[in-house]
Amino acid sequence: MEYKDYYDILGVKRDATDAEIKSAYRKLARKFHPDVNKTKEAESKFKDINEAYEVLGDKQKRQRYDSLGSNWQGGQSYTPPPGFENFGFGGQSYQFNFDGQNFGGFSDFFSSLFGDMMGGGRSTQGMNFGGFDFGGAQQTSGRRRRTETPPLENLDITKTLNITAKDIFDKKPIKVTYNNMERCTQCHGGGYCSNCGGTGIKTEPKTIKVKLPPEISEGKKIRIKGEGQTDAYGRKGDLYLVINFKDSEYEINGSDLTKEIEITPPEAVLGCKKDIETLHGKIGIKIPPKTSSGQFLRLKGLGLPVKGGFGNLNAKIKIVIPKNITEKQIELYKKIAEV
Repeated sequence: MEYKDYYDILGVKRDATDAEIKSAYRKLARKFHPDVNKTKEAESKFKDINEAYEVLGDKQKRQRYDSLGSNWQGGQSYTPPPGFENFGFGGQSYQFNFDGQNFGGFSDFFSSLFGDMMGGGRSTQGMNFGGFDFGGAQQTSGRRRRTETPPLENLDITKTLNITAKDIFDKKPIKVTYNNMERCTQCHGGGYCSNCGGTGIKTEPKTIKVKLPPEISEGKKIRIKGEGQTDAYGRKGDLYLVINFKDSEYEINGSDLTKEIEITPPEAVLGCKKDIETLHGKIGIKIPPKTSSGQFLRLKGLGLPVKGGFGNLNAKIKIVIPKNITEKQIELYKKIAEV
């Protein structure tokens, strides 16, 4: 399902006061009211506005929504926090109605977070949003099928794992830290709770050690069994780590590495010797005369581990002008240019 940014829908900041939220809602509701705005987009916008106000205008719902964090963006793929995907509406659906017009039910995103707060004895009388009466949130019941344990929901977590060439070379387990979100077993989001603050969601940082498989490639997935989310029944999903090469020093291409080596214009023309750091230690290399920027020097066996040995290190030459160049040096460059 898609994440809904209720603050963006109402056009307010995340630290907006109750009065600011109510004012923004009223302004938008007037603009997109079905009696005023007859465009096709207005109906959908009108529904989103009221759903946003249903959350941000309610202290308890807003607190639970804010517990998801501020890194989400509207439209992003979203997986409900563990346990909340079973809230639903218990086989019931709540519809927005106005003067006989049906605007459809709450979004899946809303129901995944607040189904428990809507399904338990919520009044079906007229829901008044900031002075606008929607003629009631009418409840339509379906026959509820009872099962001892609901079917297993998607409890898996997928996370990008940024690794460097040194991570691969060292062959040591990597520490991975992520936020583990679980349904609070003490209050389920019902009022003040020292365990979760009344949000119904308990978020704790979790750190595990992961050993990288040999000859790893970018985009490859590593499955860590049982380290995903946990539902209300104690069932656990898996953690999937998607490998992403992120190294400020090396470009990784299989078992081969590429590293930029900076030299000055005189060193490029006359040739020079350079000491460079590699994963295998510091080595000296000889740069031949008349070397151009962008040329490669292949250093065999100084790359990443591969079956039977190591890949290569490609030293990519980059000619740079010294920052602290003197007037005398500039004059010499002018003479070279004249020649």
